[in-house]
Amino acid sequence: EITSLLSLCGGQFSGEQETRVNSPFWILNIPSEEMARGLMKRTVCAKSIFELWGHGRSAGELYASLQNYPTDKMLPYLQSDSTYKIHIHTFNKTLTQAQKIKKIDALEFLPFKGKVNLKNPEHIFWILEDYGMNPNDIPEEPIHLYFGRWIADGQRELIESYSVKKRHFIGNTSMDACLSFIMANHGRVKPNDIVYDPFVGTGGLLISSAHFGAYVCGTDIDYNTIHGLGKASRKNQKWRGPDENIRANLRQYGLEKYYLDALVADSSRPVWRKGMLFDAIITDPPYGIREAPRRMGSQKETVKSVERSTENHFFVSSSYHLSDIFFDLLKFGAEHLVMGGRLVYWLPIYRPEYTEEIIPRHPCLKLISNCEQMLSSHTSRRLITMEKVKEFKDQDENSYLLDGQYMPYRGHNSFREKYFSGVTKRIAKEEKDNQK
Repeated sequence: EITSLLSLCGGQFSGEQETRVNSPFWILNIPSEEMARGLMKRTVCAKSIFELWGHGRSAGELYASLQNYPTDKMLPYLQSDSTYKIHIHTFNKTLTQAQKIKKIDALEFLPFKGKVNLKNPEHIFWILEDYGMNPNDIPEEPIHLYFGRWIADGQRELIESYSVKKRHFIGNTSMDACLSFIMANHGRVKPNDIVYDPFVGTGGLLISSAHFGAYVCGTDIDYNTIHGLGKASRKNQKWRGPDENIRANLRQYGLEKYYLDALVADSSRPVWRKGMLFDAIITDPPYGIREAPRRMGSQKETVKSVERSTENHFFVSSSYHLSDIFFDLLKFGAEHLVMGGRLVYWLPIYRPEYTEEIIPRHPCLKLISNCEQMLSSHTSRRLITMEKVKEFKDQDENSYLLDGQYMPYRGHNSFREKYFSGVTKRIAKEEKDNQK
């Protein structure tokens, strides 16, 4: 997320900065404070950003680092007519108030000339102490210490204010608010973009993009979900109300003006005119755990089911394998994304069989990032971000199908069976342990 947002602001994430991804504290080289503030106006992963004045592996190293920091960079924030306060934040350890005061007093060598104001200071400084990632092995002294001037906080309050628990219209697979915003940031969504979700469901991914000023639209094969009809997903509610729909969700957050429309359509069939239409495609395809992947069938095909929805709408559905879903999605992105536009989607993985070679590829799309979210001990899903780097030509239509790397991925067509086989084994083991 940080890498994507830095590139959106015109900055870069250097290779050296990636070496400490397992630490809760990162040191970034950002050209300006304005860019840092722009980053924090978007991120839901980062808590705060600071101008780093000094750091070290011990208190002595920190103090030496602070004494070497240019005085002319400090003085604008330490003037006699200014006010300030100092915070202490410790990761993986709790300090007493007396310990905190002692650490603050040790900074008396800094040329603070202003007055302390704990309620409404002009400048806020932080001491950050890192005691490692293991709560069962906490060292006596921190392994890293930092001191800096606070610049801005991230947008973590969005997770609560857009919580699915408070949302008007939800379904079985409505995306968590935090992940929705992370996906929009991976897609580098910005004001006046057009963002599309081909498996829109209840529109959770549209909300985060609309929050950032993009115009949003989507399609889904489920007539009832698009029109807000049928059985409700909420506890103690049997049927959806007359105003439970995607538009009502955006209206709830004051984002209705960004809503273009949602259509009943099959993502495996062409419904859009040829050409580059979308700045970002952000989606969560069905992988068969809570909702079955479906596409339109025909009377000639082996019919799996004929479903009837409200108002006498019928459609014939046939199986839609996971591998085919992702092949179609990459092809659609390659054809309909603008140059530099991004495709962001979730890929379900059976972890014992996972290798990077099974990530679907397309000659028009460059893999930007591949992040894992654990689902169980043996399954996970990967947030895949791809960027369009080559204009789509007719010869690219099926070129990706010829690559041998896609044969292993067809094994993921049985992801649902593998997912539940693990659940079954765990239940059997628990029952066996209880009988001992």
